[in-house]
Amino acid sequence: MSSTEQSWDVIVVGAGVSGLRAALDLKKAGQHVLVLEARDRVGGRSMPGTVAGQTVDFGGQWLGAEHHLFREQAQSLGVEIYPQYTEGNNLVSLDDSIQSYGSQLPKLPWSALLSLGIADQVLQHDLRQLGHRAPWQAENAAELDRESLEAWIDRKVHTKAARGLIQLIAKAILCAEPSEVSYLFFLEVLRQGHGLEKMIGVQGGAQQDKFVDGAWQVPKRMADLLTEQIRLDCPVHAIEQDAQGVRVLCSQGEFRARRVIMTAPPALASRISYEPALPAKRASLIRRMPMGCVIKIHVAYPTPFWRSRGLSGAVISPNRALSMVFDQTPLNGEVGILVGLIEGEHAVELSEIGPDARRARVMADLVHYFGADAAQPLEYVDHDWIHETWTEGGYGAHMPPGVMTTYGEAIREPHGRIHWAGTETATEWMGYFEGAMQSGIRAASEVLEAERQTAA
Repeated sequence: MSSTEQSWDVIVVGAGVSGLRAALDLKKAGQHVLVLEARDRVGGRSMPGTVAGQTVDFGGQWLGAEHHLFREQAQSLGVEIYPQYTEGNNLVSLDDSIQSYGSQLPKLPWSALLSLGIADQVLQHDLRQLGHRAPWQAENAAELDRESLEAWIDRKVHTKAARGLIQLIAKAILCAEPSEVSYLFFLEVLRQGHGLEKMIGVQGGAQQDKFVDGAWQVPKRMADLLTEQIRLDCPVHAIEQDAQGVRVLCSQGEFRARRVIMTAPPALASRISYEPALPAKRASLIRRMPMGCVIKIHVAYPTPFWRSRGLSGAVISPNRALSMVFDQTPLNGEVGILVGLIEGEHAVELSEIGPDARRARVMADLVHYFGADAAQPLEYVDHDWIHETWTEGGYGAHMPPGVMTTYGEAIREPHGRIHWAGTETATEWMGYFEGAMQSGIRAASEVLEAERQTAA
């Protein structure tokens, strides 16, 4: 039977974590499901790579202490979990000077610490104002949304060191420059992530655990339960719907179903043709939610030399291109591996200069942090998510000033028979695997309820 003759109950667009979870829940409920994936692989923003013969995550990798849905999914599939290495001191590079520290925050001048404390109090106050309502419904939402995060930092943070640290944290979370992001959107991200301390923390925080041999195994094993339901290399270019159902057109033909769950990142979803057209707010929203910019690097050494020097391998730097580094040494200890992240404007700059020049910049930063021991790696690899065709950035999309209060209420609102998932639609842990998982569960439940109401 050809694709044009066969129909399904639900078509899921995208085989990332959200799409796979939605498909599994629908299949369990007895629905006939088809997953259409543009890439030649499953996993979305999760993907495997190798360095020095070790399998690593080129995409997302961490499991937070409060990421209960993704943890439960991983455990049910037999994917082993272990803690992020934290023994020893961390490093911070401020104005090209290196300091080590053993606490949550680096050693800063008292004036910077005071400034950070005051800024945190303001953040906590504004978060309380937000409450647990939809952020665009907050009493002062319009005022908070008009201001960029950078403008807020300039107004509320009064020392260079404190400003640099908050800007670094913001870029680490959003992979975007503070000037590009609404302050209201940043507050909503903090609310969903249970506060700044949880989001930047390791023990008890969002970077607490990792997966033996990589997080990519979770979506891969989810997909293994859906082998007959997944079509790869099938980018969707049009979705048509009427009172009877939907028709999804892609490179492999057309597919019919009663409903669709769309999980593609907003910018990619905006390029699909919809008939009838999307409501004005939804269409405007997804056109105005760009992805962040990030390059992820792995550098392997014969041994984790930093450990013998009493270092954890963790580094932060507000002014170097390689702004964050962590120990990525595998449990077997066969090699030492550092993983690093280049975000925001630095990612754009290093994406444009090409792989050789980028490698030179990264290695210079590592030598700056760790000294001559870092100069001769076994292997260097990086993955530029800006040029990942069916993602165009990471970790998620963000909202510039003015977008959330004007269009934000459309983020999860179905359009007829089209339902929306993906980590950007989460109400907890947006931008993380946990948010993607939550969105898939919610969208599947939404579809099942809509079908029950239709049948009633």
